[in-house]
Amino acid sequence: MPPGGWSELGNHSEGTEFILLGITDLRHLQLLLFTVLLPTYLLTLLGNLFIVILSLVDCRLQTPMYYFLRNFSLLEMAFTSVITPQVLSHLLTGHKTISPPRCFSQMVLYLTLGTVEFFLLAVMSVDRYLAICYPLRYPTLMTSQACLRLVLGCWAGGFLFLSGPCIWLLLLPLCGPKVLNHFFCDSIPLLALVCTDTSRLQLLAFLVAVCTLAGALTVTVASYVCVIWTLLQLPSAQGRRKAFSTCSSHILVVSITYGSCIIMYLHPTQTGQLDLNKGVAFFNTTVAPLLNPFIYCLRNKLVQQVSRDMLVKGMGPSRHLRVCLGGPGSF
Repeated sequence: MPPGGWSELGNHSEGTEFILLGITDLRHLQLLLFTVLLPTYLLTLLGNLFIVILSLVDCRLQTPMYYFLRNFSLLEMAFTSVITPQVLSHLLTGHKTISPPRCFSQMVLYLTLGTVEFFLLAVMSVDRYLAICYPLRYPTLMTSQACLRLVLGCWAGGFLFLSGPCIWLLLLPLCGPKVLNHFFCDSIPLLALVCTDTSRLQLLAFLVAVCTLAGALTVTVASYVCVIWTLLQLPSAQGRRKAFSTCSSHILVVSITYGSCIIMYLHPTQTGQLDLNKGVAFFNTTVAPLLNPFIYCLRNKLVQQVSRDMLVKGMGPSRHLRVCLGGPGSF
């Protein structure tokens, strides 16, 4: 590929497309992964969509906690849909090329949605902190308008922090082999195709990661330190268990999300680590979004009760399912 920016690759042909090495070159393993990944992706969409519908139709779930959970489920559906359909197509057809515009768009959406996810997890932690540490002031602090502003702030922050590094990468000249050692367009293999020195861009990306991921993690950890300290002061063991049950699912999701991210970006320049990164990225983009609805449903008694009312008794005859028609102050 001759040196040139992304704009020069806009009118692409077969010779200017990027080649993704994918997960495996063995055809029978590709078909096996396809048969496993397709139902996984469909279950991910159905599971997260179920949470969205559940939180919309029942008044018992019309609270800030489930408002954020609904937005998190929508975010997970978008996050996995950026990567998984393309992976399914490549596994089924064996055709592993992707055009530069699609590659860049995929990278931007993947990084942006991932950053928004970290911000939203931090907001959900703050919500639990306010609910447990300041229960009397919680209704006046977490109004529907405040929740909306927090969600919009997560999205604005994701695009704001990622716009600089992504635009910079878009303007850099590309050369060398057009092969990406990944199953989707991630920033690390794309940087390997840049002709010029990328040390400044990598430094900027590192600073952005510190400000976003480390900042969100700090807020999350600080919130739950305060939550645990408050719970330890409660005189009733039953009260402690009940309060902690509202946080346990979120703590588990946070642990999975941050754990996979830390492993993925630990020593990313090593060849062996790149292979490990592909495995962790596969888990992070396909399996983790599937686990989240099950985690929240299996560990939350209220969600279980509403689910039983909705699935067993149905929308019509159920006297327990409280359908909300919405309103100015509803979530």
